[in-house]
Order: sequence, then C-alpha cells, then structure tokens
Amino acid sequence: MPLGTLDRTPPPFFRQGPSAITRLVFFAALAIFLMASDTRFGFVEPLRATLATALLPLQRVLQAPAQMVSDANDYLAGLRAALYSERVAQAELVRQTQRATQLDELVRENQRLRGLLQLRGALQVKTTAAEILFEAADPFSRKVIIDRGSANGIQRGSPVVNERGLLGQVTRVYPLNAEVTLLTDRDASVPVINLRTQQRSATSGGAGGGANPGLELRFMAGNADVQEGDELVTSGLDGLYPPGLAVAKVLKVERRADSGFARIDLTVAAPAGGVRHVLVLEPMNLQLPPRPNDAASAPSTSNAAAPGARATPPARLPRDAIR
Repeated sequence: MPLGTLDRTPPPFFRQGPSAITRLVFFAALAIFLMASDTRFGFVEPLRATLATALLPLQRVLQAPAQMVSDANDYLAGLRAALYSERVAQAELVRQTQRATQLDELVRENQRLRGLLQLRGALQVKTTAAEILFEAADPFSRKVIIDRGSANGIQRGSPVVNERGLLGQVTRVYPLNAEVTLLTDRDASVPVINLRTQQRSATSGGAGGGANPGLELRFMAGNADVQEGDELVTSGLDGLYPPGLAVAKVLKVERRADSGFARIDLTVAAPAGGVRHVLVLEPMNLQLPPRPNDAASAPSTSNAAAPGARATPPARLPRDAIR
C-alpha cells in the first residue's frame, strides 16, 4: 500500500485545541466580565429570577420529606407536652379539691366552735388611705409624715400598714397631716407572736444603730425556741394593732454562753424604703368593749350600798387545806 494514501491526521480524541493556560485566561476574563456587567447593568437578574421560579416547585418537592418528618416530630412533642400538662392539671385539681374540702370543713368547725363558745366575730377595722410626704427632719429617729390628719379622722395610736405588713404607728396628729413612727425607731415596740411556736414576745427598734437600724427581740432566754426564718405577726394583745399583721422575720439567732439572753436580729416584713401609699387603721381599742372595774372596788361598792349592813368577815380555810 503506498504511503501517500495514508491519512496522517490524528483521530478526534487526540486532537489538541488551545492550551490549558489560554483556556484558563479566557474563561477567567469572561467570568470577570460577566460579574462586572451584572453588577453594572444587572442583565442576569431576570435570568436568575426565572431560574429561581422554575426551580421552586422542585425545591418544595425535595424538601417535602424533611418537612413532613419535622412536622411529625413537632406534633408528637406537642402531644406529649399536652398529655403531661393534663396529668399535672388533674393532679393539681385533685389537691385543690382536697384542700377546698378541708377548708370548708375547717370553716364549719370554726363556726361551730365560735357558736359553742359564744366568741365575738372578727372586728371590722376602718381604714384611711394616705400618702407619705417626706421623712422627719430628726436624724436620730425613724419617722415619716403622711398627708392625712385629724380632719380626716386620723387618731393617735393608729397602725399604719401597706400590702406587705405593718409599717409603724401614728404618734402625733395635726389638722392636715400626721407623724408616723416606724417600727425601726428606737422607741418603737410591738407585741408579736411566733407563728411556728405561738410564743409571745415584743420587737424593739433601733437594733444595730447607724443610718439604717433594724429590729430585734430583746430579753429572750438563751434556750428559747426561736429559729432563723420564723415569721412574727402582731398578737393583738395591746389593743392597738389588729392580730395577724406581718411584722418581721427572724434573720439571725446568736446564743451566747456568757449571757442568759440570746441576741435575735430581725428583718422587717414591710420595709419603709420606697413606700409611697399606705393605709391608716383605726385603733382596736376604739372597738373593744369597756374594761370592767377593778375587782377590788366591787366589794367596797356592795358594802356602800347597804350602810347598815354588818360586814361579813372573810372565811378562813382549814389548816389542812393550807397545807
């Protein structure tokens, strides 16, 4: 076969076009040109929007399985949370029902006992709303001035409270305002009762001294049953403060070996700082019945009623009874 008839052109697979560097430079320049043109003129934006619109159904279809799994997990989690909340609500409803039943029984028992013992009902305390104007000028006392006075029915000795408990007592009354001595004043003292032990005592102000004095229980025995956190409320035995008003909470109990008394520091239940509006209560002694005459005056009165009657000598007890 003659050599001139042979095809010397390489097959298509081995044909070589432009070099790799040339193609890299060309496509890089084309990419830069297209990015600059798109930034400058934005002619690719319609094409991008068309492609996004066309691919949106496909994206939704591809995302559907994952979205279904996520929705199923959310549904199951919500169902479990709802079932747990239902169980908690049912348990709480059962407890509330039991407490309501016990409360009704206690109320009926209280009414029966009061009817049996013929006790008086709770006293209705008259209140007057007031606003604190300013603190007293005396730096050695803890007193404030309120905007209600004798013209508004305020009387000396009236307790002053807010929503948290007892604040103090009205000590001076003027026609249009009044002076209130706070519990932390060194001259203030309030009869209280411990809610845990039902032990009676009295709080005293001025503990610690300084600009912010506190409260304390004085002359309490070193072995007294007082613990930190005990709540103290008014006992109502003084005839001024209604019983049950929150006064203080035991902050610290220090029992000294060299002293027969314990040092008991208290924290006020109703701090006076930041208080603007208060309620002034009517003193309890205005609602209580008059006190009976002394027992010693009763025999003399009966003897005076019968001038001619002979006085009967007191009977003497047998000597064995005295022993």
